[in-house]
Amino acid sequence: MRTNELGELTAFVAVAEEKSFRKAAARLNLTASTLSHSLRALEERLGVRLLNRTTRTVSPTEAGIALLAEIAPAFAAIAGAVEKVNTFRETPQGTVRINTPRIAADLVFMPQFKQFSQDFPDIRLELATNDGFVDIVSEGFDAGVRIRGDVQQDMSAVRLTPDFHSAVYGSPEYFTRHPEPLSPADLQHHACIGRREITGGALYRWEFEKEGKQIAVPVSGPLIVDSVTMMTRIALDGIGLVYTARSPEHDALVAQGLLIRVLEDWSVTFPGFFLYYPGHRQLSAALKAVIKSFRLPLRDH
Repeated sequence: MRTNELGELTAFVAVAEEKSFRKAAARLNLTASTLSHSLRALEERLGVRLLNRTTRTVSPTEAGIALLAEIAPAFAAIAGAVEKVNTFRETPQGTVRINTPRIAADLVFMPQFKQFSQDFPDIRLELATNDGFVDIVSEGFDAGVRIRGDVQQDMSAVRLTPDFHSAVYGSPEYFTRHPEPLSPADLQHHACIGRREITGGALYRWEFEKEGKQIAVPVSGPLIVDSVTMMTRIALDGIGLVYTARSPEHDALVAQGLLIRVLEDWSVTFPGFFLYYPGHRQLSAALKAVIKSFRLPLRDH
């Protein structure tokens, strides 16, 4: 088989499985026009149409379905063999595409990415932040990150983080102008940085719990943001109080005297994050490296 024929078949498998030239192009790191040219060349050489194309959809013809059924297992076996060789490298290589909520990107990936890039220079990590629910298979992702209860039953899942504890932070500068709140009710007198709920879009009520008593407090303030990184910056600048998940980075800022944690005895526990991927897929060496590097050991409450 000539090299161009193998390339044409590779293009066909990708487009037929993804049912999209755009997604197949992202998967193969090629342009959609290059894939289209390869598919036309393959169909001309075989003398049969393999794909039905419309402006919105791409689907295999009867001949395409038959061809895919024959060659897809072989391509999967080749990919598996190449991946086994990857495990013999000193450092694995490849691209890992992950769909993740913004808060997981802020708390799990970004604080540790510098070290990861130094440890695994041949791995390209692509993070797509999305707080909604995404079909990672149809969208071409290698894995996704969600809390365990949101992971589909047919997915394999690996815990990335322990459960989180909520925390309220402010800066020393802020507390020179305002007294520290002693109970959640005191927050009505403070500038509290808001965020919107993923579903419904309502402003999130800060949740607290103490001695079995649970309350959700409506808050108000000068800003509404959806990023832990922005919240931390806002708190450091003395603009207001923020409600987020406790992390080693926040603990370090508290230890340095840059942030003050308040209402600690009202903390609530939230489920931690899991990385999930299709159960039928072999875990690649690159994805194994991601899991190993980004597991986040949080301190106890």
